[in-house]
This record gives sequence, C-alpha cells and structure tokens, in this order.
Amino acid sequence: MKTKNKTVYQESLDKGYSRRDFMKLAAMMTAYMGLQSSAIGQVAKALETNVRPTVIWLHFQECTGCTESFIKTSHPLVADILLDTISLDYTETLMATSGEAAETALHTSLKKNYGNYILLVEGAIPTANDGVYCVIGGRKATDILEEAAKGAQAVVTWGSCASNGGVQAAYPNPTGAKPIEKFVSGKPIIQVPGCPPIGEVMAAIITQFIVFGKVPELDGHGRPKAFYGRRVHDTCYRRPYFDAGLFVETYDDANAKKGYCLYKVGCKGPTTYNACATTKWNEGISYPIQSGHGCLGCSEAGFWDVPFYERIPNVAGAGIEATADKIGAAAAVGVAVGVTAHSVATYIRKGKIVDKHIKDGDLNN
Repeated sequence: MKTKNKTVYQESLDKGYSRRDFMKLAAMMTAYMGLQSSAIGQVAKALETNVRPTVIWLHFQECTGCTESFIKTSHPLVADILLDTISLDYTETLMATSGEAAETALHTSLKKNYGNYILLVEGAIPTANDGVYCVIGGRKATDILEEAAKGAQAVVTWGSCASNGGVQAAYPNPTGAKPIEKFVSGKPIIQVPGCPPIGEVMAAIITQFIVFGKVPELDGHGRPKAFYGRRVHDTCYRRPYFDAGLFVETYDDANAKKGYCLYKVGCKGPTTYNACATTKWNEGISYPIQSGHGCLGCSEAGFWDVPFYERIPNVAGAGIEATADKIGAAAAVGVAVGVTAHSVATYIRKGKIVDKHIKDGDLNN
C-alpha cells in the first residue's frame, strides 16, 4: 500500500499488461457501466490520465463474501489493477499487515487524504448492548465508522449487510444490527446490495469514480440505476414461460426439467432489482435462476425474513390474461389449451414456445 500517483494505465503497464489488454479492460468497464461502445475512448482516456482515488474498505458484521465476490471478477485486470496496493489504503481482509501497524495505516490515510477518499463499507453495525458485538482494535464499529465517514468523499455500502442490515438484522436481530445509512449523514451514499453483490458491478462503480469523478445516477433507494434499474424478472430468460403460464410446481417435477418459470416455487425475480440476469456470475456463465433455483431477492431489504420457497402473491402478467392459478384450473377441466393458445396468439415472440408445449399437451396444470 504505497504509491498513489499512478493511473490505471501506468499501473497496468508496470504489471506487464499490454496496451491491448488495457483497451480490453476499458471496453469491459464501459459495458459494465451501461455506456455505449462509443464511450470506450472516453473511458480509456480517463483511465490513462486520472489518478485512482484513495480507497478505504472497512469490515463490520459480515462474512467477507462481498470481498470474495470482488476478487473473483472475471477479468484478471479488474482485481489486479483496481484492487491492488496503490489506491486501497486499508482493508482488514486483504492487507498483509495487521494489528497496530494496520491501525496506524488507517489513521495515517484518513488524515492525509481527508475529504478525498472513497469509503467502502462491508457489513452491518450492531447497536445492542452498546455495540459490543463488533469491536476492532478496542473500538466499537459505530466509532470507527463515524471517524472514517467524516472525511470521505462518498460512502459505498457493499452488500446487503451494509445496505439493508442483511442476515444480522433478520428477526429477532439479537445484536441490533442496522445498515450504514443509519449512521452517516451529509455524505453521498451509494447502496450496492446483494448477498454478495456481483463483482463486476462493484468494479464498475469504482471505475465510475475514476472516469467521471462523481456519484453515479441513483434510484430512490440509493442504488446505481445502471445495475439496479430493472427487475430480475424483466430480463429473465424464463420470462416467456411466466407469460405463457408454464410453471415449475416442485423442484423435482417434469416441468423443472423443462426449464419452466420458477415463480410458483418462490422465485423473487418479480420483486427484485438487480443485474443478475444480464451480467451473471462466474465470467458470465450463469446465475441462480439459470442454475435451476429461484431468485431469493438478496438485493432487497429484509429478504432473510421472507420465506424463500413461498410464492409471491398477485404478480401481474402470469399466464398473460389470467393468473397462474386460473390457467391451471382451466387446464384441469380440459379447456386450458384452447384458452392459452388464443391468448398467446398476440405474443409473437412467445409463440414458438407455447405452440410446442400445446403440441406436447403439457400445459401447466
């Protein structure tokens, strides 16, 4: 944890990456930020010329899953360049030093970079019993956060614990865990919920600071619109099955094998805002729904207190003109095929899927 004067480009060259590798990084970051390809040049120029901001990363009540997600981002340059030792002045999980030396590094950076650093926070803050459930270096989490937030340019909450309280705040919340926003005022707060958030999303948010030097556009919950602007349901590849009324009833039934919609077995995609279906995980390979499990809604507040396998009631659009239950009832009396076929006739893009299942005679029932 040393130099703070290099740009991302200079650091990539020092590490042996080529200009071509650097441009790949610029292109990838442009895509992650939701910008058009015409902005690649602007992003590359900023990464060439803008010095990376100082970053301080604090950990409180959490499992370190958010850090794990970040360092597992798909492109080696992301973690290697963005997270390496230049701009990251303090993080208990990744820094080599520990104990008094680590605490000294933290206070030195807070003082030296006052007003110019980004504060990343992972984990919730306990308040019960005077905050004794999270003490670092003899200091309570509330005191550490208050000191670090005071001189921050902006505060980023990594994960659901920091953004919403997470599992620690689940009923009955014995430690009195609360999200970071309850303790910080007068500073921009960027909420990046998820259990954990997608690593590429985390990297893109840091890159936005480097490129634009400002907080990204946020929604009403403080989340970047570029990544939390749409429901998982809206970008899910199983959505045509939802609209057509084709549902998995149990995780081991024939419909599950056919990849039908998981709404009836508790998928929270219709009420969850996240980029899982578009960015995906593990180098863009898959995400929970694609792997056969419903969305748990981990980026929404209080998701731990919502039964994972119970259906969300009254989600509009199931079966196009009727609820999933009505379609199922209709099928039971032998008329669903005709009704559904008539309904989906107006949905050209879903026609092939529905026609196939009508032909197979396996409409949901």
